[in-house]
Amino acid sequence: MTTDVHVRDLRYFVTVAEELHFTRAAERLYVSQPALSKQIRALERQLGVELLRRDRQGVELTAAGAALLPYARRVLAAWAQGADVVAEARAALRSTLVVGMSTSPGRGGLLPAIRSRFTAAQPQAAVRLRQVSWEDPTAGLADGDADVAFVWLPLPGQERYAWTVVAEEPRLVALPEGHRLAARAEVDFAELADEPFLALPPSAGPLRDYWLALDEREGRPPRVGAEIASTEETYEALVAGLGVCLVAAGNVPLITLGGVVTRPVRGLAPSRYVLAWRKGDRRRLVGAYAEACRQVAERA
Repeated sequence: MTTDVHVRDLRYFVTVAEELHFTRAAERLYVSQPALSKQIRALERQLGVELLRRDRQGVELTAAGAALLPYARRVLAAWAQGADVVAEARAALRSTLVVGMSTSPGRGGLLPAIRSRFTAAQPQAAVRLRQVSWEDPTAGLADGDADVAFVWLPLPGQERYAWTVVAEEPRLVALPEGHRLAARAEVDFAELADEPFLALPPSAGPLRDYWLALDEREGRPPRVGAEIASTEETYEALVAGLGVCLVAAGNVPLITLGGVVTRPVRGLAPSRYVLAWRKGDRRRLVGAYAEACRQVAERA
């Protein structure tokens, strides 16, 4: 039996064990119910034993699941304590601000402009940029690896964060240049509904649903052609013809490198790109960076 089990998987297991209901557990975890079920099954395969018995009457712990539960809770509690210790150590380094991002802000020199204002206000402070995979839609905020982060809304656990809007941009569709719709000047979303879409990882939660445009599909499930976790993977999947995807206008230069085109889409609400931080974080550097970002965004 392998011991390489992720903390996330234990958290998923404990939440289902407490709720004894996959849908309620998924709501608590801010993930989709199918994604949660998939992760639990993967954990069971990894451990080589059934942890939860599912039938028409509901969900119940197996003997193995009941045996694992108290140990899983201890691991999660120990991990939380460790994270607190790390947060305290990080707080001691108040002269360094860690800025998380999964997509470069770009957008006409936005990042250098913010840094210039921030440095003018806090000349003793250092800024460290941290690139994060799209598997973490909070770009390091959730686990404390980032103090502030450039992210897309909606966020998992969105009520935990405050933010200032950096850009509000239309969502375009990115297509292989040989696609049947590539010659169009504009595309109606209804024409895309049956296309295979590139999707963010399940861990992206509501953000995955947003970029699949679930709200605009009127209950029709999307076809997922491939999952992508970075700009590079997106471009390669598009060129390979694995699917189409929605992209914010400001990110178009990142994927139109040859073989890919983008077109406006009718029937979609615009995207919102924000600088976010944890609510209640009143550290001087966090506030100063947020203010610098707000000033630059207002002048854009």
